[in-house]
Amino acid sequence: MTIDAHQHFWQYNPVRDSWITDDMAVIRRDFLPEDLEPVLQQNGIDGCVAVQASQSLEETWFLMQLAQAYDIVKGVVGWVDLTAADLRDQLTDLAQHSALKGFRHVAQAEPDDFLTRPAIVKGIRQLAEFGFTYDILIYPNQLKAALHLVREVPEVNFVIDHMAKPYVKTGEITRWSNFMTQLAAQPNVSCKLSGLVTEADWQHWSKRDFFPYLNFAFESFGPDRLMFGSDWPVCLVAANYTQVKTLIEEYVDPWGNDVRDKVFGTNATTFYRL
Repeated sequence: MTIDAHQHFWQYNPVRDSWITDDMAVIRRDFLPEDLEPVLQQNGIDGCVAVQASQSLEETWFLMQLAQAYDIVKGVVGWVDLTAADLRDQLTDLAQHSALKGFRHVAQAEPDDFLTRPAIVKGIRQLAEFGFTYDILIYPNQLKAALHLVREVPEVNFVIDHMAKPYVKTGEITRWSNFMTQLAAQPNVSCKLSGLVTEADWQHWSKRDFFPYLNFAFESFGPDRLMFGSDWPVCLVAANYTQVKTLIEEYVDPWGNDVRDKVFGTNATTFYRL
């Protein structure tokens, strides 16, 4: 089964979705499974993991409803208030829904120490009891906090979204790679090969812009802890779905079919229990 491990659905709301700025106007509309399904078919992808884009339980339930209604939605990464006094009760309820695989918070919009806060660490630790995963969405300056988190909670399986958004546009690598090396050394951490085109020059990127970062990811995480994600529809500000898939597909091609199958399906299926 081929899997896109990272994409989003939403019914556009200009207030809630104010993060979609004027230069991203192409995605200021609804994006639903009926929009994605033909795109996946055209690109030989069997299904996807729908990831939260706003901080609300309402969206979590919305995504789970889509998973029930559309076969292409194989799993959901939702949102829950990790600091809620009744978190365990909420997780007990949510765990009854097989489509829900894990959680995420838009930590990139939080202070750099967000993932080190005791209340957050305590909340994420509770995910282990229910077998939930946790997606880490951060910028490179927050990698130190992410490293603290994954070391504190070895019982939870983590995945770094968008390779922690490396500095593709400027070509800088060291400030990003130093902490990524340490994160990759943690056996409970995987990484998504996703969201790269939006970290480059949207209008003038080339495939070789990404090679240093992809080389590092494969050397550090190895082929068993990497998974393809399109970040559709956000990717559309810089590239279409086929361009995003082809970028990763052509990169992994020399590694052979075994590695390709892992990156484009097996790893995501195992990580998210699809």
